Formats: sequence, structure tokens, C-alpha cells
Amino acid sequence: MIATVLRSRQRIGVLGLLAWLAAGLCLVPMVAVLLAAFSGGTDLLQHLLQTVLWGYTANTLLLVVIVAISTAAIGTGTAWLVTMTRFPGVRLLEIALVLPLAFPAYVLAYAYTHVLDHPGIVQATLRDMMGWGPRDYWFPEIRSLGGAAIMLSLVLYPYVYLLARAAFLQQSAGAFLAARSLGASGVGAFFKVSLPMARPAIAGGVLLAVMETIADFGTVAYFGVQTFATGIYSSWISFENRATAAQLAFCLLLFALFLATLERTQRGRAKFHSTGKHHAALPRKTLSGWRSFGAFVLCALPVTFGALLPIVILFEMGLRSEQNLFSPRYIDFIVNSLTLASIAALVTVMAAIVIGYYQRLMPGGASNVAGYIARLGYAVPGGVIAVGLLVPIAAFDNRLDAWMRATFDISTGLLISGSIWILVAAYVVRFMAAALNAYEGGQSTLHANMDAAARTLGETRFGTLRRVHLPILRPSLFTALLIVFVDVMKELPATLIMRPFDFDTLAVQAYRLAADERLTGAAVPSLVIVAVGLIPVILLCHRIGRHKN
Repeated sequence: MIATVLRSRQRIGVLGLLAWLAAGLCLVPMVAVLLAAFSGGTDLLQHLLQTVLWGYTANTLLLVVIVAISTAAIGTGTAWLVTMTRFPGVRLLEIALVLPLAFPAYVLAYAYTHVLDHPGIVQATLRDMMGWGPRDYWFPEIRSLGGAAIMLSLVLYPYVYLLARAAFLQQSAGAFLAARSLGASGVGAFFKVSLPMARPAIAGGVLLAVMETIADFGTVAYFGVQTFATGIYSSWISFENRATAAQLAFCLLLFALFLATLERTQRGRAKFHSTGKHHAALPRKTLSGWRSFGAFVLCALPVTFGALLPIVILFEMGLRSEQNLFSPRYIDFIVNSLTLASIAALVTVMAAIVIGYYQRLMPGGASNVAGYIARLGYAVPGGVIAVGLLVPIAAFDNRLDAWMRATFDISTGLLISGSIWILVAAYVVRFMAAALNAYEGGQSTLHANMDAAARTLGETRFGTLRRVHLPILRPSLFTALLIVFVDVMKELPATLIMRPFDFDTLAVQAYRLAADERLTGAAVPSLVIVAVGLIPVILLCHRIGRHKN
């Protein structure tokens, strides 16, 4: 008996060690950025402070404010309409409103620039119809901070929509009907009762959208908007100044961690208590006439401009491009993307299983700290993670190469920082939280008695995980794999900075063609990225469609 207990503790020790190794990997970029920021020189940073740093700050904050307001309005408004009213097409729209999640914002930027820019079909048609010259009219500039904010809002509002819709569905009718009985109108009851009750969930969705906004690089870089994300890339690649890139990354890291703390606080408060024994769903109001048409239009606009129209534009662009998706070059891009996404998804989900099971076996204390550290990566932009990993690993590579040269007259080169494994490590850090949330969502349905029954029948802890947990959690694990796979396919800033020489992905190819103003060519890799991104969104839509209110 004593020997069995000792072996069990030893296995838990191994599990804890693996869990802390995974969590430590997520902590490395932040510690490295902190150390590099304070140990590097400040000459270039002072120059940036006198020239563009305040612009970085103002543009980033303004972008955050616009996206926060836009996503809150679109997500909350559409969630309320599809939850509380009935009108023709509402069942279809409550599912379709999730579709823009499949699109990276930079893909929308390429599509709408092709249509709305000066040579695009919209302005060209206006000039032909009105007989205007290039300087005879004014047209909103798509390549601007406002344009970037619109692109980001169109793809990020589903975060707010999903959380707000879930909050409205969980509300009991009691308080809402009490407000109506006291003379409040439907709109008044919404603002005074339903909206305050759903506010924590809405705030959580908005903060998620804001964190994605500060992490965005492709959209703001293509539109020429100078933010901290573009500043980090410019300092690292253009100026070749690692210390300044680390200092800018540190500033962005502080802001991201502040937002992460807010999001976690809001998520913890996203609850309310029903005053009655029985939960009664909020009553739906059937709309007719112009109200029905207005509700349909308000819900259809985000879907149209966030998903349907971009697909049509990209398809038309792709047909006119000279890019051959089946050429050896594109096959390499596809293989590289699929290889990175597959390896990163497998490694990330395996790490999430280790951390999640460690928390189940040893709740509290160290395991909770490991889980919290592992989740920090979702708040850290890809560019910050890239800088945080490259700084220490490049230093290690250089010292190892110098030692090998001095000792054995052999050059090891960039042994780690020149491989795909450091890129995989960056993806693991960035998307560990998504895998953990999916895994723990399934694990929460496993009653503790199942573990006790398995142990009574002679199973070890790892046998229980392998033979009991994993088969039951197969849907959750598949969801986690799919989410990480698609996120890696879309990821751009870390891939741009950390990819090995001559190892390009579909996202990098799309960015490169768009940067060269070859937008029709950029449509081809963009369509592939969107097609892959639609897979988990369709599964999510299917799940929403099966939900019975």
C-alpha cells in the first residue's frame, strides 16, 4: 500500500513537472521582453519618443475605442433582436451572425480595398456615371484608421454577439415583466433591466475584441496605420534594433495584461441569481411591417459586409488573378501552413491536457497558478511573443555557436531560432488558453465519482486519463484541435518575424502580395485561409442551430 502511494505521488510529480514546463514556456516571452526592455539601449527609443511613439499610442488607443464601441453596439443589438423578437429569417440570421469569425481582418482589408480604393469598381463607376475627374469629388479613404476600425469591428463583433446572446437566453422573464408592469416600454425595460444584467458578459466580449485589436498587425500595416504592433515589426525588421522592439513590446504587453485582468474580472462577475424557483424564458415579441423589415436589415448588414460580400469579392478577384493554387510554389505554401498548424495544434492540446489533468488531480495552489500562467498568452500579441522568444533563444544560439567554433571549429548556426520549432512554441504560447478552455469545458462534465470508480477497479491515474477521460472528452479535444489549427492558419505577426528562411505560409504570401499591391493575387491564399476558418465556425453554427430556446 505504501509503495502504491509513493508511486502515485511520483507520477503526480512528473505530471506537475510537465504542467509547469508548459506553463513556464508561456511565461518565457513576458520575462524575456521585460529583461530585454530594461537591459537594452534607449537611443532609438528616445528618437521614436520624439517622432512617432505618441502617434503609436494615440492610434492604438483610438482604434481600441472605436472597435470597442462598434462591437458592443453591433454584438449587443443583434443578440437582443434575435433573442427577443420574431421576424422572417430570424432563425437563419441567429446562426449566420457568427460567420465573420472565420475571416482574418486583413483578408477583409484586401477585399474592400480592391472594391473601394480609387481604381476600384465603386469609384470608377461613380466617375463614369457622373463624368467626374479624380479631383472633382470626395470619397472616404478606406486605407485609414477608420477603415481599419471598420474591418476589425466586422470580424470581431461575434465575440460580443455570442456572449450577449447567451446572457439574454439565461435571463429569467421575472424582472423584465416586472419592469413592463410598472410602465416601462420594451426598449426601456431592455436598457433598465436586461442590459445591466448582461453587462458583465458584454464587457467580457468587448475586452476579447479589444485584445484582438491590439494584437492585429496585418490590417493596420496594410492600411498604413502606425500602431505599437507595426512599430515592433519595424524596429525588429527595418531598424534591426532588438532592444527597441523589446521596449515597444513591453509597453504593449502591459496594456494587454491590464485588459486580460479586466476580462477575467468581468468573466468572474458574469452571473446573476433568479428570484424564483422556476426559470421562465424572456417573452419574444413578433414584429411586423416596417419593424420586421428594420430588424431583418439590422441583423443582415453585419453578415453581408462581414462575410457574404467579402467571399464574393475574393472569389471574383481570385478568378482574375494569375495565381495557380496547384502550382508547386503554392503547394509548398499550403504544406507549410498545414504542417505548422497540425504540429502546433497537437502540441498545444497535449500541453492543455497535461495542465488540465494536473489541476483536476491537485486542485488549488500550484496547479491554479500554472493554469493562470498558461492562459496569459491569449492576451499577448503575436509580435510580443515573437520578440520575447527570439531574444533569449537567439542569444543561446549565438553562444552555442561561438563555443562550438572555439572548441571544435564547427559552426552550429541558428540551431533553434532558425527552425520551425520556435515558431511552434510561439503558437503554443499564443493559443494555449483556447485549448485549455475547450478541454476544461468538457472535463467539467466528468463527475469525480468516475475517477473514484476507475481507481477502485484498479486503474492508475494515467490509466484513468487514457481509458476513461480521453474517450469521453473526444468531442472537446477535437474542438480544441480545430480551434488552434485555424488560429495558426490565420496568425500573421509572429509568423512574419519568426519563420525560417524561405519557409512561407499562406498568410505570409497573402500579406506579401497585398503589400506589393497585387490584391487579385492575394485573394487566392486569402480564400484558402477563409475556407479553413469556416470549418469551426460552421460547427459552432450547427451547435447554435440545435440549441432549443
